[in-house]
Amino acid sequence: MGIIEIIGIAGSVSLLSGWRLYLCVFATGLAMRLDALPVPEHLASLGVLENPWVMGIAAFGALAEFFADKVMWLDSLWDTLHTLVRPVGGALLALAIVDPSDPAMQVIAFLLGGGASFLAHGGKASARAVVNTSPEPVSNVAVSATEDVATIGLLWLAYEYPFAAAGIAAFLIVLVTGLLWMAQRIIKRLFFRSPKGVPEG
Repeated sequence: MGIIEIIGIAGSVSLLSGWRLYLCVFATGLAMRLDALPVPEHLASLGVLENPWVMGIAAFGALAEFFADKVMWLDSLWDTLHTLVRPVGGALLALAIVDPSDPAMQVIAFLLGGGASFLAHGGKASARAVVNTSPEPVSNVAVSATEDVATIGLLWLAYEYPFAAAGIAAFLIVLVTGLLWMAQRIIKRLFFRSPKGVPEG
């Protein structure tokens, strides 16, 4: 596996962890336990994810997040509480993916993984803040369910097709940046309107 594929997988997993950290940990561990995800020798450090204790805690967190993420405003509270957890988790997952014999690469992976997770977390939290301005609960459930399906699907693609992982990471960066940009514009329009008769400026 080349450097581009490794960086692509690390980036994809880190970005997806910014959405669903517990689901990423549990899904990866489960796939490894079922031998659906053959782990190359240089990714042996990911083996800790198939530890029963790690999988149990991740499953509990994923289940709690599944329900919390579909309740209006509770999802934003959950996101706020995980502002530090998701980036650190994403950074550690990225760290586990790179070759441990290359300290420089590990530092880069840790920093970029944490940054990618924080960016994805920010995009998710901002998008949810906008969705929560809608009085009906359907939008919230629909967005949350879409995130669940997208996380599992993109995580599977990144592991199954390492050569496409860099493209998946690039797509996620564009998507998250777009979400942040749209959320900023909508929030500004909703909460910072100019008084009638006073031009914006």
